[in-house]
Amino acid sequence: MNNQTTATEFLLMAFSDDRDVQVLHSVVFLFIYLTALVGNFLIVTTVALDHHLHSPMYFFLTSLSFLDVCYISTTVPKSIAISLTNNKLISFAGCVTQVFLVITFAGTEIALLTVMAYDRYIAICYPLQYRLIMNWEACIQMAAASWLSSMVNALLETTVTFRLSFCHSNIIGQFFCDLPQLQKISCSDTKVSEVLPFVIGLIVASFCIVFIFVSYGFIFSVVLRIPSAQGRYKAFSTCTPHLTVFSLFIITAVFSTLRPKSLSSPAVDLVSAVLYTVLVPPMFNPVIYSMRNKEIKNALSKLLGLSLEAVMETNTVL
Repeated sequence: MNNQTTATEFLLMAFSDDRDVQVLHSVVFLFIYLTALVGNFLIVTTVALDHHLHSPMYFFLTSLSFLDVCYISTTVPKSIAISLTNNKLISFAGCVTQVFLVITFAGTEIALLTVMAYDRYIAICYPLQYRLIMNWEACIQMAAASWLSSMVNALLETTVTFRLSFCHSNIIGQFFCDLPQLQKISCSDTKVSEVLPFVIGLIVASFCIVFIFVSYGFIFSVVLRIPSAQGRYKAFSTCTPHLTVFSLFIITAVFSTLRPKSLSSPAVDLVSAVLYTVLVPPMFNPVIYSMRNKEIKNALSKLLGLSLEAVMETNTVL
């Protein structure tokens, strides 16, 4: 493989060389993709149309839904196209862009989930000061800081990775441009590009985990002192979806990015990548919030009910 070829394009992995399996993969990924789009856009629309949900908590939830749409759109459409066309090529610039976006969206995901834990902490532990602390200016600043810090980290990690030389092979053993797979095919010294993401990931994950669980320690101590069972249920109903989403994301992300090489294999790499880039954040988040959050569930039911009534009225007129 000459240097010009490896410098200008890469080959992504197809799920199979069998045409039937390729079609099945395309159908499954398309179903997941459309489900994620519909679920997340329903949450955004529901929050936008219901003025009772115009609060900081749901501002961050809509930000998370928008992020999840961007996240899944970075990898899944390209993977579907590969299976349908059997064209595995991705340009060097396309691979750089994909790496940058995946790191940005993953970092922003964990940052927003951490900010949402802080929002719940203030709402439950300091309810009288909530409007003052979590004003709209502060919410926008925290959301912007989540995006900006993640983009800076992504720029750093992407730059370090693509300073490597890729002369051994241009075949990436994953359905998208993934940092560990790029390091495997590099003929340069990869110590810095391996250690840097590991250290940053470990520091960020440790901080977020400690921050969130300490916040929930205070939250649960306050909730358990609420005298009425209905009050405790209402407080828990706004916290459990977030805690569930965070736990699922951090478990899959940590296993995917920080696991030792002894636990790595093509099958394990593939499953873990599908979990943390395709299934857990983009597809499961709207499902969990729709099923576990009473206010979202009620607002969504009202929205769907109104939409159904409008369709029936239109059909009656026609």
